[in-house]
Amino acid sequence: MSFISAIGSRVIQSCEKTGYAVNLFIQTIYWLKAIRYRARSILEQMFVCGVQTFSVTIIVGIFTGMILALQTGITLKDYHLEHLIGVVILETLCRELGPFMTAFILAGRAGSAMAAEIGTMKVSEEIDALEVMSINPVSFLVMPRVIALALFAPILTAYVNIVGLIGGSIVANYQIGVDFSVYFREILNQMQVSSFKLVFAGLFKGWVFGMVIAIVSCANGLKAKDGAAGVGIATRQSVVDAFLLILIFNYFMSNVIEKVF
Repeated sequence: MSFISAIGSRVIQSCEKTGYAVNLFIQTIYWLKAIRYRARSILEQMFVCGVQTFSVTIIVGIFTGMILALQTGITLKDYHLEHLIGVVILETLCRELGPFMTAFILAGRAGSAMAAEIGTMKVSEEIDALEVMSINPVSFLVMPRVIALALFAPILTAYVNIVGLIGGSIVANYQIGVDFSVYFREILNQMQVSSFKLVFAGLFKGWVFGMVIAIVSCANGLKAKDGAAGVGIATRQSVVDAFLLILIFNYFMSNVIEKVF
């Protein structure tokens, strides 16, 4: 019975967390009416979450493209199709790995920072102080972060895709033997055939992932309790929740995009 009780307790907690996050998202949409008053906060969050993440995305993007080029190139070379390596990397990066890797970077770096910052404010009663001053915490803290990540995640996704293609071209040329001109010619040909689908799929996923990461991180931060230990738990849980939701959302969005387009 204790085992069943523990499972039931976890299910109830999960439902409560989901409901809290959904309610927070609805409140964030409502407070978009105050977006012009939070422009400075949004820009600050875009700098912290986006601009300061560029250096990490360079490394991740380049080596993701290089790994894809090496692994697919070796296989394609056995079938004398190595000239298509650029097409494979383009499709893989734009549809799946680009937004996926970008979301993981943002969840680990920006999302954890959001949860820690808001969690610290919660346990130190700064959130209560905002409410006493008639400042809505969702409008002041959550909405700018959601807008910042929703705007910058697609930009970082496109950035990862571009540097990934560049990294792939280096490996394709020096290790697989595909000339740069052939590599990029095949990419341009594929872009002409399905450019809208390639661009839309990755950027749309990045946009959704950005909002999910921000909402989950802020929700965990706002529910933090029990001092510094509670902040640590909230930070760790925000990363775990974001990773799981990114995987789940990615699967369902891939299905929808394939069927619609």
